[in-house]
Amino acid sequence: MTSTVDFDRVSPFNQLPELVAAASAGQPAAWSSLVERFTPLISAVTHRYRLAPSDVSDVRQTVWLLLVEHIEELREPRALPGWIATTTRNEAQRVLSARRRVRLVDPQIESTLDRTDHADLDENLLRQERQAAVHAGLDELRLEHRDLLILLFADPEFSYHEISLKLGIPTGSIGPTRARILRKLHATDAVRALAG
Repeated sequence: MTSTVDFDRVSPFNQLPELVAAASAGQPAAWSSLVERFTPLISAVTHRYRLAPSDVSDVRQTVWLLLVEHIEELREPRALPGWIATTTRNEAQRVLSARRRVRLVDPQIESTLDRTDHADLDENLLRQERQAAVHAGLDELRLEHRDLLILLFADPEFSYHEISLKLGIPTGSIGPTRARILRKLHATDAVRALAG
């Protein structure tokens, strides 16, 4: 007999690993709980971009689809809120970028239809390379260092007090530790390879 986690009885932060594991195993209740818990986060992020309701719906669906495709690759379940926020931002920016590029033209008189704008393409490729290098660099760090950086750069932001409670480290040591970890991140093979 398979045991299921009672998600309502566990505190929100402690239950995330169990919730992600259950969703990864295909439990519908876990997916429902993830959607219920993190849809407000997606809405908050998309709200900042002032997207049309149909675009918000598209971004939301894309984020959940990407999570279904990649949930098994998520090494640290507690990083899920950051993953969702980042993915939502990326998708919202993609929608805005696509909207700006759409221009109605008359193909009979428009002579620029055969030209390509390489600047946007190059910028997107560089941004994706930087993101991939940072993710790979994070993988080279110790788990507790990775957790600290993820919480420090999460959206919505956590206060130092909240981070202290979650990770069990003194509030006063967060800033200096952050500086040391960022230096280590810059020294990782992945980030140095990008700079080189």
